[in-house]
Amino acid sequence: MPTLIACLSTGKGTWLEVSKVLKSQEWTKVFLITNQFGKENFVKPSDNVELVVIDPFKETDDLVEDIKKGLKDKFNDFEIALNLVSGSGKEHMALLEAILELGCNFRLVTLKKEQYHILGLKA
Repeated sequence: MPTLIACLSTGKGTWLEVSKVLKSQEWTKVFLITNQFGKENFVKPSDNVELVVIDPFKETDDLVEDIKKGLKDKFNDFEIALNLVSGSGKEHMALLEAILELGCNFRLVTLKKEQYHILGLKA
């Protein structure tokens, strides 16, 4: 899965895990769904990382449209890696809906013993 999409928003310590997932393997493209604070404070580790900035105070339907606009035509993978460790439930719902409306399948990814891990697969 060469494309990773992850929330980079609220949650104590979650930015560290997102950063570790970013570094856990060679991603062709990375999209981080973040807010203005993330845009101003997160240091992108490489040029293949793109920020999709949203306003988390908007209605969920508006967030879906903003995320779709930020992702549309920027990757052509049928299946993407998805990390939801950071952010709110509202942001997660909007991101999931946007990905589904864009016609993508996804695998949830996280870290297991500091290594990239696809949830549901035994390793």
